[in-house]
Amino acid sequence: MTDSPAEGLHENPVLVVDYGAQYAQLIARRVREAKVYSEVVPHSMSADEMLARKPGAIILSGGPSSVYADEAPGLDPALLDAGIPVFGMCYGFQAMVQALGGTVARTGLGEYGSTQAQILGAESTLFRGQPTTQSVWMSHGDSVTVPPEGVQVTAQTAGAPVAAFEDDERRLYGVQWHPEVMHSTFGQRVLTNFLQQGARLAGEWTPSSIVAEQVAKIREQVGDERVICGLSGGVDSSVAAALVQKAVGDQLTCVFVDHGLLRAGEAEQVEKDFVEATGVDLVVVDAEKQFLDALDGVSDPETKRKIIGREFIRAFEQAARDVVAGTAGSKNDPADAEQHPVKHLVQGTLYPDVVESGGGSGTANIKSHHNVGGLPEDLQFTLVEPLRDLFKDEVRQVGLELGVPEAIVWRQPFPGPGLGIRIIGEVTKERLETLRAADAIAREELTEAGLDRDIWQCPVVLLADVRSVGVQGDGRTYGHPIVLRPVSSEDAMTADWSRVPYDVLSKISTRITNEVREVNRVVLDVTSKPPGTIEWE
Repeated sequence: MTDSPAEGLHENPVLVVDYGAQYAQLIARRVREAKVYSEVVPHSMSADEMLARKPGAIILSGGPSSVYADEAPGLDPALLDAGIPVFGMCYGFQAMVQALGGTVARTGLGEYGSTQAQILGAESTLFRGQPTTQSVWMSHGDSVTVPPEGVQVTAQTAGAPVAAFEDDERRLYGVQWHPEVMHSTFGQRVLTNFLQQGARLAGEWTPSSIVAEQVAKIREQVGDERVICGLSGGVDSSVAAALVQKAVGDQLTCVFVDHGLLRAGEAEQVEKDFVEATGVDLVVVDAEKQFLDALDGVSDPETKRKIIGREFIRAFEQAARDVVAGTAGSKNDPADAEQHPVKHLVQGTLYPDVVESGGGSGTANIKSHHNVGGLPEDLQFTLVEPLRDLFKDEVRQVGLELGVPEAIVWRQPFPGPGLGIRIIGEVTKERLETLRAADAIAREELTEAGLDRDIWQCPVVLLADVRSVGVQGDGRTYGHPIVLRPVSSEDAMTADWSRVPYDVLSKISTRITNEVREVNRVVLDVTSKPPGTIEWE
């Protein structure tokens, strides 16, 4: 699914073969937590293609099919005969058994959820240093009834007499459960044992090594040409910009479009803290009036999104023209613009984006239709994507390695349209000020309570088209409600509402109703995703 170059840290990757599992990306992340580089590839990739990548190991993911079904994804036995260490999980485990001549059948003893596994090989490669009874996360209706010849059965459960096997001579390993999920209490130990003991892979995938590799790659790609970056203030664009800045210095110019829809202090974080920490050349576009004029009288959420997207394109488009022409207020000499035109655009693409879109090459040409905000039709840039091999947690670690301010590195996800879609109703300057004040209080108190890392994000929503009766200062009020939406998630595909302690919620509510004059009621959204979304609009 991705064409990452096989060089440097990318040599001998661990290939995670995706059999349609919901956890394929999670497996790849867990491998990287063991400091080994991994990539997700589709099960439709041929054995020859996989082996041509010279993998250090291959992991076969779970999947929804039965291995004996007519349409079930197959496993080419050539992968098991190539001398490459292979580790099968759940469906991947059963596919290995079938390819090796064992038997998989529907026994009526399926297991789902937390299950107790008895370890039969306490000193085996996978289970060395672990207890002989451990909780594992199962999800299978079929079971292995006859193991392949030559393997050692190393675990069993009540519903799976062959729950794990090992063959050190052929370096083939498998477990019926999902070691990648946190509910398998020793899952990461099992996976790390496979990587270190079974595959004998050195853990060299670290933030410092990633920075060194990417800096070299950026310098090779860019040479002495100039680069532009659309900086949002979020972690992805900030870390991407910091990497390019470290690689090519003043050849990079960042453009920050302040659309007036940011939270309190975020524009200052970019304009002052980020610039001081990285030394980046920054051009700031003050576009608040442009955006508010365009949003005047608009309440429909989808229309607001389209207007904000359109105006961002226009603002970035003009700033890009000015940078190219050398008239944008950059610290670069305007005379240098003609001699060294801008040839490259930085994009904060992450590895999940690459996998979910079906992959792509390391660089690409973009025009005005590209989702970073668009550029004029007569301009063409080569894309620089220094984060396209990284997961979000890796991006944060690289950001800390580069000295990006922690307030930016650990910033909660924030929608591109900003507070414009956290105001239910028309967006006005006054309503933005009200929401900023309430949002700032909520963030301050969550930080004070030490909950920043426990909560994925906490949208604060102003119900501008709703008023409720209240009593403040012995008088009747008719103010707006504020909604708190704290959620916990790993990837934003699903989410649950965060159980914030009552005393913290009480303090947030008291401060908002005391300090934000237009608000007289604070409510808590306790809806999971699904059925609700994280944002209200």
